[in-house]
Amino acid sequence: MRIAQISPLMESVPPKLYGGTERIVSYLTEELVRQGHDVTLFASGDSQTLAELVPCSPRALRLARVHDPMPYNILQLNHVLKRSDEFDILHFHNDCLHFPFMRNSAATAVTTLHGRLDLPDLPPLFREFDDMPLVSISAHQRRPLSANWVATVHHGLPSELYSSSHDGQGNYLAFLGRVCPDKGLDRAIEIAHRAGYPLKIAAKVDKVDQAYFDDVIVPLLGKPNIEFIGEIGEDQKAAFLGKAKALLFPIDWPEPFGLVMIEAMACGTPVIAWPCGSVQEIIEPGVTGFVVDSVQDALIALKQVDSLSRNLVRKRFEARFTAELMARNYLRVYRALLDRRTMPTSKIKAPASLALIKPVNGSGKAYASVQRDLL
Repeated sequence: MRIAQISPLMESVPPKLYGGTERIVSYLTEELVRQGHDVTLFASGDSQTLAELVPCSPRALRLARVHDPMPYNILQLNHVLKRSDEFDILHFHNDCLHFPFMRNSAATAVTTLHGRLDLPDLPPLFREFDDMPLVSISAHQRRPLSANWVATVHHGLPSELYSSSHDGQGNYLAFLGRVCPDKGLDRAIEIAHRAGYPLKIAAKVDKVDQAYFDDVIVPLLGKPNIEFIGEIGEDQKAAFLGKAKALLFPIDWPEPFGLVMIEAMACGTPVIAWPCGSVQEIIEPGVTGFVVDSVQDALIALKQVDSLSRNLVRKRFEARFTAELMARNYLRVYRALLDRRTMPTSKIKAPASLALIKPVNGSGKAYASVQRDLL
């Protein structure tokens, strides 16, 4: 199959440091190539890929510190439009700028939305472009928005990217992500301090969150055994996560997916998370971690972490969240869309439903399976 992957330009593919969407675009692109497909990647010029690379900016826009990303986004769209007839499927990962231009190609242009969708300005846009096929990255992500959902495909990582060889030997708690109010770093610090465990913080601080970091987080870093490492690269994650006793994910926002959860699982590391966004689709309570509602519940969960099998955590990652599985699920979406090109209606509609799996190990909580509406 001839496939175009269109990535955001803010980070390279894969990112040098932080960058969830571009990392997933990379994993998907490389796996599609590995499975024998003809893939073209429209991304920043400093991207690395086995696919054909069409550079749409000299380098990642965040690193280049451009004043206005829009000219580069428009140039990227122009590159895609000029070559659109070369592909069976155009897979967009960069929001909705392309909607007016791809409307007549809705059957061969699919868009994965990677961000939060509970924003008040979005419904009019998606009502207007209700013929554009959309993929969500979790069932929870799509709840606020009535749109033309054709599938939910969970993220996946290359099986060989991480291993469970470190086995939590560092005996510390880990926090990995961005520093912002929604990510709950202040909660993570409180949990670690009250539990008496060291906390290692590998986190990025954006300019927009600098004041929050300075005013709220920095005063907390003086607590005993709290270590702020800063932003880390892909090559450091395996040891950072694998040596941790648990990953703390105390978020306070509707996280569309939460890639760090499956990164930890790939290392065999359990996750202690708040029940926001996709968390209850990802974490199997009592198997791959615990879902808690308070700091006190998190402290109780920490006492039970050692009872979990790190080998089983890794096996559940292999069963549910590999790049191979993600790519095969996207290929099924592509083929289903292409099969529908012969349908008389121009709109590809599918019911949005969610299958629930039985509670795990008597936990009393059900977690959601991926629902592929077209498949």
